[in-house]
Amino acid sequence: MYATPLGRNPEATYRQIDVSSRTGASDGPALVQMLYEEGIRALRSAAWAVENRKLAMRSEKVTRATAILFALEAGLDFEAGGDVANTLSRLYAGSRRQIIEASIGFDPAPFREVADTLEEIAEAWRTVRGG
Repeated sequence: MYATPLGRNPEATYRQIDVSSRTGASDGPALVQMLYEEGIRALRSAAWAVENRKLAMRSEKVTRATAILFALEAGLDFEAGGDVANTLSRLYAGSRRQIIEASIGFDPAPFREVADTLEEIAEAWRTVRGG
């Protein structure tokens, strides 16, 4: 078992190594972009897990998505960001509530809705960053 020293799940091990390598050389805006991408991926995976009754996976992805939303909110600069930071803070908090409420049901739509919203913000973020 080649992945045993790093973990029991080769896919999870790869993702951990990939994230570590991407964060090691990244600047702040690149890290924010990566958080959006990871959050969107987690939410789309949670929707898939709901549809396929993979409850453990749903729980894992909900935990990951909410942690990412907390990290995005913690990174807001309310002094420099003004109204934008306040709006994003409310959006992140509302998204967390929506995800947590959806996590007890079997409707994948709320996960996709939040993912779509984050995707719009991520696209705007990419445009502002110039790439």
